[in-house]
Amino acid sequence: MVAAAVHAVVDSTRLRSIEGMGFATSRAQPTLDATLAVVADAVAELPTVPDGPIVAEHGEFYEEPSERVGLEFRPAFKYIESIAERETVQAAHYAAYAARELQL
Repeated sequence: MVAAAVHAVVDSTRLRSIEGMGFATSRAQPTLDATLAVVADAVAELPTVPDGPIVAEHGEFYEEPSERVGLEFRPAFKYIESIAERETVQAAHYAAYAARELQL
């Protein structure tokens, strides 16, 4: 697995800037705990700690409730609520895909 974390500045409708990226890899089987761990590692690799919440799609964490997933992250966690958050998650997907291709 490859995870990418994107520290971005957003408004309600668009991604304004990317402040940094963090990456992590794992050879573990994709389970909820393994996914949480590799994402937490990617967030820990960000150059600066984000002020806002960690944001992801529901499917990333096996449709678990945000309250359950949020126990693993600080400062906070939530699922996508805005267009800008969706764009930021999409940027992380592209970055993770590119990093995975580099590993091969």
